[in-house]
Amino acid sequence: MGRTHSHHWRDLATVFGAVAVAACSPGRAPDAGTLDPVYARPAEEVEILTLGRNQTLGGLLQEWMDPNEQYGLLLAFREQASPRRMLPETEITLRFRPDDHWLRGVDVALDADKTVRMSRDEVGWTSQVVVTPTFVDTLFVSGEINGTLWGSVINNVGLQTIPTDDRNALIDRLDKVFQWQVDFSRQIRVGDTYRFAFEREVRPDGSMRGGRLLAAELVNSGAAFHAVWFDPNGDGQGSYYDLDGNSVRRAFLLKPLEFRRISSRFTTGRFHPILKRWRAHRGIDYAADAGTPIMATGDGVVTHRGPKGELGNAVEIRHPNGFTTRYGHMRAFRRGVNVGTRVHQGDIIGYVGMTGLATGPHLHYEMLDRKGNRMDPLSVDLPAGDPVPRDDRSRWLAEKNARVALLELIPGAGPVRTAAQVDAASTDFEDAGG
Repeated sequence: MGRTHSHHWRDLATVFGAVAVAACSPGRAPDAGTLDPVYARPAEEVEILTLGRNQTLGGLLQEWMDPNEQYGLLLAFREQASPRRMLPETEITLRFRPDDHWLRGVDVALDADKTVRMSRDEVGWTSQVVVTPTFVDTLFVSGEINGTLWGSVINNVGLQTIPTDDRNALIDRLDKVFQWQVDFSRQIRVGDTYRFAFEREVRPDGSMRGGRLLAAELVNSGAAFHAVWFDPNGDGQGSYYDLDGNSVRRAFLLKPLEFRRISSRFTTGRFHPILKRWRAHRGIDYAADAGTPIMATGDGVVTHRGPKGELGNAVEIRHPNGFTTRYGHMRAFRRGVNVGTRVHQGDIIGYVGMTGLATGPHLHYEMLDRKGNRMDPLSVDLPAGDPVPRDDRSRWLAEKNARVALLELIPGAGPVRTAAQVDAASTDFEDAGG
């Protein structure tokens, strides 16, 4: 058991300075003075504890209450949560009446967003779940990439007041939105730029409960990619579209792992490190730590799960468009992934290992066409998802313009232009003799 504070006052003594205005004679300015400070008495005294390993809630509280009182408190707690599921380091706040140090309440933090509050009177204990309040704000962020996108966002001056975990979450959201257009692990270049507007729910401690990318722009090697959120049905299951209303989503992800280095590319001739001879390498190898989750790159049905020669433990997925993807050298399969299992794009299907012919942990990834020919996954022209529905075009245009305007509010970012506008500007320049 660890104690964070010992008999710490919840509210520090508050000093109120009252101003007295003296009577003033005509033509004379009022004479004001300050009364002596008045110290407000706190409503209660608190002590914050942490649950130790192999310690129970009842055992932690035995110093402050007898077994009968513990039983009543546990009954009240069980109305909201299970004491058996409490994790070590769970924060528990004891609230005392200041006059006689009588325990009047116990708060158990279930997570960052929910607390079980138990209150006591002369009759016994009652309980309720208190949800951490949040407020909504919008982040406006822009920057230039000097090394990696991750480093640029993490070190962005405008985000330094935001917790590191939340900055990591922003990068993850950007990756998930642009993952069909740009591979952040291999295509980002120094000098690329980004800007985005992100609406978030913020807790009182400044951490983020959740949020959504409203609009984003990524300029990669001179090509501008845009993503604007639009929810045609208003059910929270919307998607992202470019400035022309085309879906940014593709039938396949560019990669089955997040932020991983390519250790070997698709080639007709590679010296095999184990076989010690030259041979074709008809896939992409991604170096990753053992146990790294592997994602299905597209919707489909599992047609193979198990050993597959040199690939060791492997999964094959047949996709509706006739393509097949193959994932090799896996350490383990995700529970529930079997032959015949239907998977969706982004679902975890297994974990990186080094089974089969492998010198270290990595994932071997292949794509096969309708005839079974293996293709280079990095050069396949992937089919796009559905565009904005025709019946929703008017609402889409209004919402798109409003969200693109958010990007243009960012100081120094400039206007957002569609590809057609860029082409038109280029043509006008040529016509003018430029």
